Amino acid sequence: MDAPPEQEDCLPFVRVAGYLEAMQLNAPRVIAANLDDGFLLLSDLGTRLYLDELQHNPDAAAHLYADAISALLTMQRRGAAYQALLPPYDVELLRFELSLFHDWLCGEHLGLSFSASDEAAWNACCDVLVENALHQPQVFVHRDYHSRNLMFTSDNNPGILDFQDAVEGPLTYDLVSLLKDCYVRWPAEQVRHWALEFYRALDQSMREQVDEIQFRRYFELMGVQRHVKAAGIFARLNYRDGKAAYLADIPRTLSYIVELGPHYEELQFLVRLVEQQVLPTLVRKS
Repeated sequence: MDAPPEQEDCLPFVRVAGYLEAMQLNAPRVIAANLDDGFLLLSDLGTRLYLDELQHNPDAAAHLYADAISALLTMQRRGAAYQALLPPYDVELLRFELSLFHDWLCGEHLGLSFSASDEAAWNACCDVLVENALHQPQVFVHRDYHSRNLMFTSDNNPGILDFQDAVEGPLTYDLVSLLKDCYVRWPAEQVRHWALEFYRALDQSMREQVDEIQFRRYFELMGVQRHVKAAGIFARLNYRDGKAAYLADIPRTLSYIVELGPHYEELQFLVRLVEQQVLPTLVRKS
C-alpha cells in the first residue's frame, strides 16, 4: 500500500488490521510499516471480489452471504474487546453524513432548492434516522462492509478490506451495508431472510435487548440513513474527485428508500423527495 501521509493517515488502518487479526478474521496482515512515508507491506487476499463472484455466479450467493454474515457476527462478538478504542458513530458524524445528500446530491448535482417547510421536514426525517442509530446497541462497526470490500478466499472466507474507518456504532449498520448493497440488489424477501438469519444467530443476551420487530425497524431505518449518505457521497465523488462512474449507482441506492416508503409515515417527505424529484431529475441529467 502506497498512501502518501498528506493524503491518508495509515495509522487507523494499521490499528484496525491488528484488531481484526486478533479476532482471527481474514483481513490483510501488516507485515511491515513505514508510516512516515506512507508505505505498508500487506499480506495478499487475491483478486476475487465478492461483487464479481455474485455477478458471474448468482447461485453462489447463499454460500457467500452465509460466510459474510458469520464473519460479521464474529466481528461484533470478538470486537467487543476493541470497540471502545474506536471513534464513536455519534450525532455529529451521523448528521454530517446525512448532510451530504442534501448538499451534494440535491444541491450541487441536481440544483434542487428546499423551502423553509422542506428544510423543517428534512430535519424531522434526519431526527428519526439519527435517533434510530443511537438507540441501537453499539458494537464494532466496519462501516463499509459490502461486496466491493469483501474478497472471496479459499480459506477463512471472506477477506475483509477497507476497514480503516471503523467506529463504535449501531448493531445493524454493517448488516444493512452487506444486504442492501449499493452495487448489487437482491429481492426484498431474500434480504429479510438473510437479516433474520443474522438476528437469530445473535447471542441470547442481545436478542433479549432487541426483539425481532424492533430489530427489523432498526435494520430498515439504518438502511435509509446509509443510502442517503451513500447517494450524497457518490455525488461528492463526482465533483470533488472526478469519479463520475459512481453516479450510475445512485438510482439503485435510492430505490431501497422508495421500497420502504409505504411502511414509514415519518419518512414520507424523504420518500416523496426521492421518488418525485431526485430520481426523475437524475434521469433527465443522464
